[in-house]
Amino acid sequence: MNTLTELFAFWHEQAGKLGQQTLQHVALTAAALLLGVAVGVPVGLWLTRRPRWTPAVLGAAGVLQTVPSIALLGFLIPLMGIGAAPAILALLLYSLLPIIRNTVAGVQGVPPAVVEAARGLGFTDGQILRRVELPLALPVLMAGIRTATVINVGVATLAAYVAAGGLGEFIFGGIALNNPAMILAGAIPAAALALAFDAGLGALEKLSARRLRAVGGALLLALPVLAAGYWLPQAAGRLRAGFSPEFIGRADCLPGLTKAYGLVRLPNVVLAPALVYEAARAANVDVIDGYSTDGRIRAYGLRVLRDDRHALPPYFAAPVVRPALLRAHPELGPVLNQLSGRLSDSAMTNLNYQVDYQHREPRAVALAWLRRQGLWRAPRPLPPGAPVVRLGSKIFAEQYLLVEMYAALIRGNTDLGVATKTGLGGTTICFEALRGGEIDLYPEYTGTGLQVLLQPSPAVLDSLGGRPAAVFQYVQAEFRRRYGLEWRAPLGFNNAYCLLMRQQQAGALGIASISDLGGYLRR
Repeated sequence: MNTLTELFAFWHEQAGKLGQQTLQHVALTAAALLLGVAVGVPVGLWLTRRPRWTPAVLGAAGVLQTVPSIALLGFLIPLMGIGAAPAILALLLYSLLPIIRNTVAGVQGVPPAVVEAARGLGFTDGQILRRVELPLALPVLMAGIRTATVINVGVATLAAYVAAGGLGEFIFGGIALNNPAMILAGAIPAAALALAFDAGLGALEKLSARRLRAVGGALLLALPVLAAGYWLPQAAGRLRAGFSPEFIGRADCLPGLTKAYGLVRLPNVVLAPALVYEAARAANVDVIDGYSTDGRIRAYGLRVLRDDRHALPPYFAAPVVRPALLRAHPELGPVLNQLSGRLSDSAMTNLNYQVDYQHREPRAVALAWLRRQGLWRAPRPLPPGAPVVRLGSKIFAEQYLLVEMYAALIRGNTDLGVATKTGLGGTTICFEALRGGEIDLYPEYTGTGLQVLLQPSPAVLDSLGGRPAAVFQYVQAEFRRRYGLEWRAPLGFNNAYCLLMRQQQAGALGIASISDLGGYLRR
């Protein structure tokens, strides 16, 4: 009941944005559907006249259907940039298989005797197609179009990851922020849209051919109207930002920076966390969020804008552990402590650079660093039935590096086995896996533990004042009290959120700090 109340309150507060996202979702799905019909139906009809090509064409369409959606979008970004274009193309490719297959099946299912009778009446091949085959094949053809539409409504939620908008913005923002009401705020309208599209196409199927053509023409005319409210307006000479869902939604990130620096005139789009750096490098956007120790800052020639008003909280990395593991194996404590305070911001940035830009294996980079620090020891032979420590990580290079360091230290200093579960996704997934006992340890950040998992009141946040020691002590105490989990000592580096711009552009505009950015936007 509490989630339901929060859901309705969220819808009320975000009514304008909900309407915009719904319009974007409809525009994406409708555009992809019309293009899918325009491509798929002629291809299907051609295959009925060239049946030897059918296995190859349907096989190719089937391969496209099996490519993961986010992988396909990521592949299209370097070719087409961000926005609606790659999203619509991806949706078009996903819609082809059911449309082509059902067009072929529908036409081939027309009784041969009916076709022969039409030929006997003197019908040409074109007349047979228009007056006999297509009308009789329409129910099967429409079933393929309806299937493609329902698929596209679901896949279109991923369009939010490439700045194409849609209801996925609420869904992925809710996942990043551990906010069930926000997830439902996007998921329920998306499901309703799928049902509405399916019902609408079902009604179209019952119309006469003349009315069907009229409705199709009206839909084509309506697309520009939908598109008119779709793309984010951008004044000439103004900057455009691309932010991850978590950065947009967290009170200590974009909302806090907007309040502290007056960034209200900075238009922004939502991007997948893995794509924000690529979008900045390709000049699709001008300002992005990032992490201060990310190796791509150096690799892509980006400038970290100085947080001169200290609006962003500290994000010191530290391992979070199940206390039961430490009680069962007390020798682990000193092993984990070997990394405490050893990794500076510059050291972590350099390690991330080697993985993100030089494409070196995280394990090789981690082991090389341990050797240079005199911490590496050869793995001990495991006794039969040795207990196994399960290490987890989120889905970016820094986490992989830290997990490989801990794995090497455990293997070289204890008689315990190690199993790694890397790439578990976002904060919520790792945290719930730790609470549920699926993993025993993962690296976390004090700011994330504070803002995402604990979510204290504004009064508590004010009392902490962004002081690193105070934040760590609060997070450590509250995790023990609420969740029975243990934070070990921080590793030394502060991987804080930051705003980034391309070095050349920032230099030309005279922007070195977030205050400079705010001042530029107010001109």
